[in-house]
Amino acid sequence: MPQDAMNQLNPSEETIQVGPMQVKFLVTADDSNGSAAMFEMVTPSDAKLPTPHSHDAYEETIYGIEGVITFTVDGRAHDVGPGQSLCILRGQVHGFSNTSGSTSRSLIVATPALIGPEYFREVASIFASGADMPAIHARLGELMKRFGLTPAPIPAI
Repeated sequence: MPQDAMNQLNPSEETIQVGPMQVKFLVTADDSNGSAAMFEMVTPSDAKLPTPHSHDAYEETIYGIEGVITFTVDGRAHDVGPGQSLCILRGQVHGFSNTSGSTSRSLIVATPALIGPEYFREVASIFASGADMPAIHARLGELMKRFGLTPAPIPAI
């Protein structure tokens, strides 16, 4: 097959509703020979990642497109707005929240591509299950471990 025939725009385009957020996959490991995964994340105001985590096998880079989203990395908050990027290194504990009052859109790139739509489909299923938050946290923790993420302890409130 000629090289040009293999290239296409958004080869793995798929939008997954994960709780209040949308994850739109654009490139997966299958599209990039495992080198990178890329997805757009739409995060409404007041949404957050319920389980901070780290990953030991890939970097995650966030590029702000619209609005502002706050990523907390190793305890330090970083507001990522349009035109700004943040690289989260392997092993750094991180999470995010959107307290800006408006929806944010970010482009996320994972290198190498060790996470894909399968993970987010399962996360969506956990949130759609109707379970209470302790059960959701437990199931997310199990899922994360299967996909090479390490859940961080949830601080007591």
